[in-house]
Amino acid sequence: MLLEAAGRPLRDAQLAEPVPGPHQVLLRVAACGVCRTDLHVADGELPHPKLPLVLGHEIVGEVVALGPGADRFELGARVGVPWLGWTCGECRFCRSGRENLCAAARFTGYQLDGGYAEFTVADERFCFPLPPRLAAAEAAPLLCAGLIGYRSLLAAGDSAERLGLYGFGAAAHIVAQVARAQGRKVFAFTRPGDAAAQRFALELGAAWAGASDAPPPEPLDAAIIFAPAGTLVPAALRAVERGGTVVCAGIHMSDIPAFPYEILWGERTVRSVANLTRRDGEEFLALASQLQLHTAVEPYPLGRAGDALEALRAGRVRGAAVLVAEGSAFG
Repeated sequence: MLLEAAGRPLRDAQLAEPVPGPHQVLLRVAACGVCRTDLHVADGELPHPKLPLVLGHEIVGEVVALGPGADRFELGARVGVPWLGWTCGECRFCRSGRENLCAAARFTGYQLDGGYAEFTVADERFCFPLPPRLAAAEAAPLLCAGLIGYRSLLAAGDSAERLGLYGFGAAAHIVAQVARAQGRKVFAFTRPGDAAAQRFALELGAAWAGASDAPPPEPLDAAIIFAPAGTLVPAALRAVERGGTVVCAGIHMSDIPAFPYEILWGERTVRSVANLTRRDGEEFLALASQLQLHTAVEPYPLGRAGDALEALRAGRVRGAAVLVAEGSAFG
């Protein structure tokens, strides 16, 4: 499913099967999650994508061919491909364990063709072996929604016992399970009037669920904003206690409005989370297997990728939308 220009519908296209280059693997795609970042790319909110482009960066696939020098995975292995697709390995960020900030980095489904396809190639050094117990559709959202949620939870701090989650979608429904397993209280904020999302959050163990424009029943120690709405930053600052942290987890957000200094004062912190590192992936996937995290998914066939994006845009997805290959052995 091909994106030819920002703002255009995806087109069903027949492309040549990709050939793996050095250190690359050719994957038969079993499932690919549909992420809000895909919407930001398709809508032109993220600049300078590769065009034409195959979207998708939450890929679960079977290794069917190896490029020169590729020796990390055997044929038939099931692997996951995340957003981070390549880094230079030489800059000061790469050399200090912060490859997520590499200025030369290339990202799957943005500068590199992704998983809205039957086949894709990926650099084996940036792929992950996947826990065997998870079906492909259930594993796919872990590769971005789960990873970014995990990195955001780390940024919120170990001492944040009362955690607010703004926007209860793919990432929040995964990180809520991790937070609950760690003994934290979760407070879920949804679009006003979205009773279904609030019920979903309560089913997953949230202590409270309400509208994003409502105050929580008690002060928060930290808040993570998954929704791409800058207006939520002042709202979250008002909700966190002194010394609290507000984490902006998205790659794109609308402008943050001016707000009075008094809601930042008291050593409150606002910070962002950018991309992920391979270490994040290794740690989180091990944790996901240990905790036996459950991902709620709504499957779509590849040809309905556009419908999945529009359902996500409208807030009609419970958990995560996932494109699933017909007849996949890993489905």
